[in-house]
Amino acid sequence: MREKTPRPEGSEGGAPVAGASPTGPSAPLWRRLHRAVRHSAFGRAWERGTDLELMHRAMGFAALGFLTLVPLLIVVAAADLAHSQGFAEWLGEGLGVSATAQDAVEDLFARPRQALATTTSFGLAALAVFGLSFGLAVQTGYEKVWELPGARWHTMWRHLVWLAALLGFLFLSAQLTRGGSRSGQDLLPSFWRLTVAMLAAVLFFWWSQRMLLAGRVGWAALLPGAVATVLGLAGLRVFSRLVFSPLIASNTVSYGPIGTVLVLQSWLVGVGFVVFGGALVGRLLSEDYPRYLRSQQAWRWRARRRRQQRRRARK
Repeated sequence: MREKTPRPEGSEGGAPVAGASPTGPSAPLWRRLHRAVRHSAFGRAWERGTDLELMHRAMGFAALGFLTLVPLLIVVAAADLAHSQGFAEWLGEGLGVSATAQDAVEDLFARPRQALATTTSFGLAALAVFGLSFGLAVQTGYEKVWELPGARWHTMWRHLVWLAALLGFLFLSAQLTRGGSRSGQDLLPSFWRLTVAMLAAVLFFWWSQRMLLAGRVGWAALLPGAVATVLGLAGLRVFSRLVFSPLIASNTVSYGPIGTVLVLQSWLVGVGFVVFGGALVGRLLSEDYPRYLRSQQAWRWRARRRRQQRRRARK
């Protein structure tokens, strides 16, 4: 029988493969850099964000939130007549805008007493039903982040519970973040109010993922996403203070109230991006941290092994 001659690497039938490029140390520098970035945490986050269509989901979050959630929040905020100026004040505190921009925001919404006087029980029930669709959108985004199938129809009660918790969380946040100097009743120093608000936000987003995912992901895996979301929202508030606040003032002069609406929509897009992006970053951290610990343990084990070998060689 004839002996088969070994085929050289990178060839088929003894002939080089057309268009084949080396992937080892002899590969071009740009190809090695591309491969390193693609397999890094940033590259994997970018790839998963592209698969998730993160920006499109953030825009859907903004549109649905403005149409379904904001009207419900206007009514809820108006119920706190003793301590609040309505939803406009809540929104201004969340944006971190200046006094001039705050006036432009307040001009968009009716006064609290007027909102309560014109709201009927049927209208309130309709707003609550529309708010459930917002919970469904957030749940779908979380499921896409964790690559889970859609929940069954009998889990729809979770949207109602989550919506009630969201309203309570926003009400609590409005009370904590409102400056005490405005009302003269600063019960807690600013630092402690901020600390309590941050902890409440972490607990809410931690629980929100668990609730909307129907317990299909463990608590420990969801905690990094909650922390990343809260840090992202804090950064967004700083960005809003520096960028959106001047934009509201200038757009109000240039375009009228519609200019303020456009800036608010842009801010809601940022909120949606942070909510889903924070969950995505949390998943990457929950997957990479155990791998990092294993690599560190392996490195320490090899270092200890080398030290033992050197001691034996000396003896």
